[in-house]
Amino acid sequence: MSRALSDTMLLEAVDIHRDYAMAGDAVHALRGLSLSVAEGDYVAIVGPSGCGKSTLLNLLGALDRPSRGAVRVRGQDVAQLNDREATDFRLRSVGFVFQRFHLLPMLTAAENVALPMAEAGVSARERLARAAELLAYVGLGGRTAHRPTQLSGGEQQRVAIARALANKPALMLADEPTGELDARTGAEIIALFEQLNQDGTTLVVVTHDEELAQAARRVVHMKDGAIVRDERLRD
Repeated sequence: MSRALSDTMLLEAVDIHRDYAMAGDAVHALRGLSLSVAEGDYVAIVGPSGCGKSTLLNLLGALDRPSRGAVRVRGQDVAQLNDREATDFRLRSVGFVFQRFHLLPMLTAAENVALPMAEAGVSARERLARAAELLAYVGLGGRTAHRPTQLSGGEQQRVAIARALANKPALMLADEPTGELDARTGAEIIALFEQLNQDGTTLVVVTHDEELAQAARRVVHMKDGAIVRDERLRD
């Protein structure tokens, strides 16, 4: 059974702009965009290449700062954090999943998953136990000692998802998580994302994958740095 949405807003982006200087000209990547995401929601952000989807995701995860506007996570304006505070916020409050898996090739699956916990000061014993638990959760209980080169693309993405969950983040952000995968493997990752959401994880996903978008509870359509349509598919 799907988890009911909370009335509490986890994430609020308010009138955000992001401008870049390029070859002497101003590029307006985001143009006064506002977006709210409730606890437990699952939002897919779609639109043509260059419309500002990834720029928006970077702002939501405090990887970048808006030129103007506020980005609040549980009431805290993360756009106002200094570099050290933003790093700590990302480590403890946000899980990131990318198109390319960004696993460290010299580490095992369990060691890759444990890395964010080590950075957060979690004890070695607890890291080992949670890494094993998370790898079992994503269907890789038998692959804990395998290195990335010994895993398929889908398995590597599962490790990346487990790593994103390591510090029990309030929010998971994913940028084209099925972009490097074939259709069958992509469908497995889509099913895993649905399970994550049903188990309580709040998800915001940027994608060109229509099947992934349709699996979300809500689809936000972007064009030219703005939201042009916001549709609720299911509660």
